Amino acid sequence: MKVRIPVDEAQLDALLPERRADGSGVGVNYTDAFLKPFKLTLEDGRKLACKRRGLKLTLTIGERSGEGLLRRIAHGPDVKPILREALKEAARNAGASIAFEDAAVVLEPDAQA
Repeated sequence: MKVRIPVDEAQLDALLPERRADGSGVGVNYTDAFLKPFKLTLEDGRKLACKRRGLKLTLTIGERSGEGLLRRIAHGPDVKPILREALKEAARNAGASIAFEDAAVVLEPDAQA
């Protein structure tokens, strides 16, 4: 099962650090707005959520969860790759795969999760 999460890049671009400074170096305002659509219920009844606490992202799919870190030195200084790599890490640790397409994020959770 693939879950398509719509992302409005036009609204998110206004929150990039170049346009609205946040002082974090990893774009926490952009990250928080990007993660809002991740809170939903999947077709099979499992809950999907992604939360940020500091530099750590926690992706929860049903009973399984995975963590990823916003790493500026390894993936920066642009905040978009920092967030994408942290989401990939969190999804991998939660037993899922994630892909980024135009105006959407496609998440494919493991069937046993």
